[in-house]
Amino acid sequence: MSIQFQKPDYFIVYVSDMDRSLAFYRDILGLPLKFTSPGWTEFSTGTTTIALHTTPASKPADQPGRTPAGVAQLGFMVDDLQSAYETLKAQDIAFVLPPQKQSSGVILAVLRDPDGLGITLQQR
Repeated sequence: MSIQFQKPDYFIVYVSDMDRSLAFYRDILGLPLKFTSPGWTEFSTGTTTIALHTTPASKPADQPGRTPAGVAQLGFMVDDLQSAYETLKAQDIAFVLPPQKQSSGVILAVLRDPDGLGITLQQR
């Protein structure tokens, strides 16, 4: 079975200081702010969102579950996440997060590319 990836939906940039990064992307780069919160900020950049996400300072940089600041992650929409997950697992792709429903109602899973870049697959 072939997975039908839609266009990239978002890019997550992990940051160490939300206020500093918000000011940079909004005030220096001029990206229009969509919304902001202490842990998550989004900019209106057309059909692909650029999001900032704070890295928990309470976890050491080398601890699992912590993505260091300065790293980005891709996010793709898929029509059938469970099917995409099973197809990729059959090809020995390791997932750091199997499909899980989030409090926002979306279902997502996270895998890593060969160099460790996070790729989120999401179904709304």
